[in-house]
Amino acid sequence: MNRQTLIEQVATNTKETKAAAERSVTAVLEGIKFGLKKDKHVQLIGFGTFTVKNRKARTGRNPRTGEQIKIKASKTVGFKAGSDLKTSL
Repeated sequence: MNRQTLIEQVATNTKETKAAAERSVTAVLEGIKFGLKKDKHVQLIGFGTFTVKNRKARTGRNPRTGEQIKIKASKTVGFKAGSDLKTSL
């Protein structure tokens, strides 16, 4: 499922226009981004928890040349599925 399909699904479920559904989906995604930036985690009971994870600096290899390269430390987002989501699959 991509963003457009999600918007269509929300519009169908809420019986709203696609424009209203797009605003809703965008608002939820922006809220998750804001929560991760501010609190470093967003917990949606039954669905799951998004968390900010830190990756350490490390060495890797250029697949084309085999040369060793240094990879900088970075942040990424992790997701742990909630119990309701797990049982629905």
